[in-house]
Amino acid sequence: MIRHLKPAQLTGEAAEAAAVTKAVEALLTEVERGGDAAVRALSVKFDGLDRLSYRLTDAEISRCVDSLTSRQRSDIEFAQAQVRGFAQAQKDALRDIEVETLPGVMLGHRNIPVANVGCYVPGGKYPLLASAHMSVLTAKVAGCERVITCAPPFGGEIAPLIVAAQHLAGADEIYCLGGVQAIAAMAFGTETIAPVDMLAGPGNAYVAEAKRLLFGRVGIDLFAGPTETLVIADDTVDGELCATDLLGQAEHGVNSPAMLLTNSEKLARDTLVEIERLLKTLPTAAIARKAWENYGEVILCDTLDEMVAEADRIASEHVQVMTADPDYFLDRMKNYGAMFLGARTTVAYGDKVIGTNHTLPTKRAARYTGGLWVGKFLKTCTYQRILTDEASVLVGEYCSRLCIMEGFAGHAEQANVRLRRYGGRNVPYGSGVE
Repeated sequence: MIRHLKPAQLTGEAAEAAAVTKAVEALLTEVERGGDAAVRALSVKFDGLDRLSYRLTDAEISRCVDSLTSRQRSDIEFAQAQVRGFAQAQKDALRDIEVETLPGVMLGHRNIPVANVGCYVPGGKYPLLASAHMSVLTAKVAGCERVITCAPPFGGEIAPLIVAAQHLAGADEIYCLGGVQAIAAMAFGTETIAPVDMLAGPGNAYVAEAKRLLFGRVGIDLFAGPTETLVIADDTVDGELCATDLLGQAEHGVNSPAMLLTNSEKLARDTLVEIERLLKTLPTAAIARKAWENYGEVILCDTLDEMVAEADRIASEHVQVMTADPDYFLDRMKNYGAMFLGARTTVAYGDKVIGTNHTLPTKRAARYTGGLWVGKFLKTCTYQRILTDEASVLVGEYCSRLCIMEGFAGHAEQANVRLRRYGGRNVPYGSGVE
């Protein structure tokens, strides 16, 4: 039996979703029509930054990089090496193929990088330099020719840590732009910003909605909402560890769900006590407490199979498994963004440094997609060639009859003309071969 010791107080879509959509639609239209002037006006309005050009100069970028301490630069480079290494391993697992499916019939595919990519790096609330690693580096490993970045100012100024991370990751153009105006400028292009083919990177509700509305005009990595975490634990761990991992993700925002799924009532109640204790000293408690009170859950199950079923129903962005046999969940779960196995690892490792990508599906999108990875920046494009007359005739006979079944006489004639030329067949125009 599945029981909720602590249910979420708020569920479902936010009531203001329609208002967000309306506001974003207006902002997108403003930038599409107004170009650079609109981008500047919105940047002044929302971020308090007024510049003639929002693209950073080489000198500005150099100052940001030079401002790093040796330890800061070393730490950033370590994290980027991990992300780059795993992305390269993923790319190496992909290959172009060509196979002979019938005598003389060759089919294949090629993995072609997206040419122009725009990466959004959020930074209005926290300077999330890790997002630069996750999007820019991954796109670069994929082989994208042009990778540009937009990140908002932090406190009304250029955020040097974010800029340095973007540059060290290999960004070709760096813009100090945030919010919907940044997304719109990259998607539509302006007088000074060439448009991109694809947008990547997380952001707030307005950024996420802008990407959703622009999908189709440009590609996007995935729809990403507030950060989610699900801790699956048993009595092999304690309440402090579970509480720390829950609150560590709840600090992302006041609407970030954090859930504990366990088969131990003692652990569940210990975790609730520890959460209250830690909230008294956590520097980000003001945010984490609201998230926990409104979206936090503690779910108690009787069996491991119930835990697997409930976890798959939740389909969380992050799944932290701290049980006697974490592989039980790895082998059986189907719906999750990223999984963290055992008490020695944690979601924060994935967020910042270990190498797996931290841009992951939320709002149960893990039911149908994984997170950002090198393959998202590659188009798998197919091709075909036929090497012999006999092969063209063989395929053409089937094609002609199948087209007539569907009523496509013109399609059938594409096959028939080849049957006449390469097989000497007398096929009347507009009919199918017998």
